[in-house]
Amino acid sequence: MSQTQYIFFSGKGGVGKTTMACATAVQNADQGKRTLIITTDPASNLSDVFETEIGHQIRPLGVDNLWGMEIDPDKATEEYRERTLAPMRAVMPESVIKVLEEQFNSPCTTEIASFDRFVDFMAGEDGDEGTGYDVVIFDTAPTGHTLRMLELPVDWSKHIEESAKGTGNTCIGPVASIQENKKKYDEATRLLGDPSRTEFTFVLQPEGTSVYETQRASKELAQIGVKKTQLIVNGILAEEICDTPFFRSRYDMQQNYLKRISEEFDVPVKHMYQRNGEIKGVQGLRNVARDLFSTNGHKPEIMLQAGVTPTKGADFVEIDSAKLLEVIRPTAGKTKALFFTGKGGVGKTAVSCAVAVALAERGFKTLLLTTDPASHIGQVMEQNVGSGINPIEGVANLDAVMIDQEEAVKTYKDRIIEDAKKKYSEEMMAAVREELESPCTEEMAAFDTFMGYVEREDYDIVVFDTAPTGHTLRLLELPFDYADQVGMMVSTTEAGNEVKKDTQQRFDRIIAQMKDPERSAFAFVVYPESTPVIEAYRAMLDLKKANISTQFVVANQVLRKENCTNDYFKARRLMQEKYLGEINERFGLPVATMPLFETEIMGLEMVRRAGESLFTPEKAHVTA
Repeated sequence: MSQTQYIFFSGKGGVGKTTMACATAVQNADQGKRTLIITTDPASNLSDVFETEIGHQIRPLGVDNLWGMEIDPDKATEEYRERTLAPMRAVMPESVIKVLEEQFNSPCTTEIASFDRFVDFMAGEDGDEGTGYDVVIFDTAPTGHTLRMLELPVDWSKHIEESAKGTGNTCIGPVASIQENKKKYDEATRLLGDPSRTEFTFVLQPEGTSVYETQRASKELAQIGVKKTQLIVNGILAEEICDTPFFRSRYDMQQNYLKRISEEFDVPVKHMYQRNGEIKGVQGLRNVARDLFSTNGHKPEIMLQAGVTPTKGADFVEIDSAKLLEVIRPTAGKTKALFFTGKGGVGKTAVSCAVAVALAERGFKTLLLTTDPASHIGQVMEQNVGSGINPIEGVANLDAVMIDQEEAVKTYKDRIIEDAKKKYSEEMMAAVREELESPCTEEMAAFDTFMGYVEREDYDIVVFDTAPTGHTLRLLELPFDYADQVGMMVSTTEAGNEVKKDTQQRFDRIIAQMKDPERSAFAFVVYPESTPVIEAYRAMLDLKKANISTQFVVANQVLRKENCTNDYFKARRLMQEKYLGEINERFGLPVATMPLFETEIMGLEMVRRAGESLFTPEKAHVTA
């Protein structure tokens, strides 16, 4: 049997990774190859695209030779915990098992468990050639998180090796119980660097932030040994449909980026045109695959309506701009945190920047902050935004900062070690230092930095541009189980209990602040399309379980009727109207709209226009 081939899809959120991955899976299956598609995105849309329930088990997808699976972080964690502890239960005292179970309550167990399940399909039993898959396709989380995941085989292999020389413990269990994992991680690293087995496909759109992220991620992939890559440029507007000045401007913008892509990337590039409707179901995916893999000069059918022509949904009511400001403005005489989240690529960064500028220019002292590892606020503002707080030139009352991962880790380690020196013996300090070398420390450090900004009281408003939905929810869940991790190394000592008590009190304050609508406001950014709306709605319900309420929704890139003069854009506008009504109906919250502009939102002038479109809608029509 031939060796299993591995194909990874990644890119900036919202560029069409899942659609391209699913179309590629269908194409391979239709060619007779036994194909498995797996999503590692915690906010997966695989089931939505195939219009069938998938879940955490491998299931057939209604196409011969095609199966799928959605890795569920919680289920993966339980499986990992039981797989690691099962051999010990028969030989270890109950008191020792309880200590080990305590270890597995750490936040990073979820990360390593999901990652470990992913590695199984490359280097473990599920990835063995004997399972009979010819092709395994990974539909991954947005770029920053994908790069983190692909770096983990090296990080965890090294950590296990170093821990074996020290205490013999890691934050994911005793070294003795996870030595086999090291072999898996080493094999995964080898396969990632084998161009005859592994190919990495970046999906991007012809826009500045998407091109920038792809360039950055390409360099990082090369550093971890990935050798074979290609690009799919998605969402291209065909010239014949851009028959108004508005869309001609967007067409010209895209053509400039397409030229830049061809000049700056020395890898194979495929082009995909934007359709006038949603791509869902097997037939819609086959239509995409036909265009994607055509070698006979086939003209993409851009006017093809995939699926059923949309019908008008519930009536849509937009929030009055004055009421939107009332929802956002601080009222408790203290700093208010404003969180923007949503599916990757829906425009969270642009909306965050636009709202921050609009609030600052209305007299509120504002801090704009990003927690996204693939941050673009600097590109959107066209100004340097670093890990230190700096003013945004040209806007009074506005500062900006990004959480730099490496710097956050260094600061966190230094602080933990300094605090520990005051309380622990040298022997205990060795355990603390070893624990801090765990790859989990990155997640803890980022969260610790995030908390520091939530606690600030020297601004009227702090605007958080967060990572895509699944990762944001993980970040917001951390306070509920994070205190145990902080004191884990010393959990059996009185000093350790004091550490956990102090940490828990701090978290309790932050949790109370996030639950208080006068101190925190949560908003989802969506496109008026099916998957962003469904994902945001699920996430809103998840927040509600944690007693965190959502205050409003921003529907982004809404087509104005006056710009939709031909059948193609009329069809897209009709689709949007359906989902705008659905947003009102599902969420039952105030909804603000930001229109699609004739060019991308980059530079202070465009950011200002975008902000005014939310707070003074009539100004959105002014040509820049």
